[in-house]
Amino acid sequence: MSENRAAPDLPEGSWPVLHDLARWIGTWLFAPMYRLRLYNVDNVPRTGPVVLVANHSAFVDGPLLFGMFRRRAVFLVKEEMFAGAVGWPLRRIGQLAVRRDVPDRAPLLAAQRVLRGGGMVAVFPEGTRGTGAAASARNGAAWLARSTDAVIVPVVCRGTRRPDGAGRRFRPRVDVLVGEPFECNGERGRAGLAAATEQVRAALAALVAELDGLRGLTDDRSGPSAQEA
Repeated sequence: MSENRAAPDLPEGSWPVLHDLARWIGTWLFAPMYRLRLYNVDNVPRTGPVVLVANHSAFVDGPLLFGMFRRRAVFLVKEEMFAGAVGWPLRRIGQLAVRRDVPDRAPLLAAQRVLRGGGMVAVFPEGTRGTGAAASARNGAAWLARSTDAVIVPVVCRGTRRPDGAGRRFRPRVDVLVGEPFECNGERGRAGLAAATEQVRAALAALVAELDGLRGLTDDRSGPSAQEA
């Protein structure tokens, strides 16, 4: 029996036991480093195909989110991260290498198979780290959702990026807000894909603004409740 048939929510060649172990480690790995506050984590469906889209402002965003949800997550990760000794464990826990700025359908097709197996695929639509404001988006996430009838769940993270000119911080506060699941624009063709991509970008940008507002309201004082991690 193939690995993919044994675990349809993971890519071929991955080891489900190793993936689950890594995800379990991820649930507590960052607790000593950050003061984590999680909002609306239950918005992530427990079953069914999900394309999780997240803003990206720091290297740690992916590893932090990997262990945060109560289900397996396959991340699209830049190919450079697979160089050297790190590549083997990344592949075995089911992460997919993506070549940036180069047409490469292989990882998207592998992610498509994961979604059709009922899994969850996580994408950073901005394509690279920035300010995390979701000012732009590439069309991979929208294409995956439209081609598999997966719902999209936006997730934003604030506090992982060290401000310019700031020194090392001691246990900075990090907030993660999960938005409501939604379906992509159903119009066909390139125009439909472009509209769906803008839908993804706008949802992320709105969620960033909402989280920035929450951070300003709470700011270590009383305010909306959050799940401590």
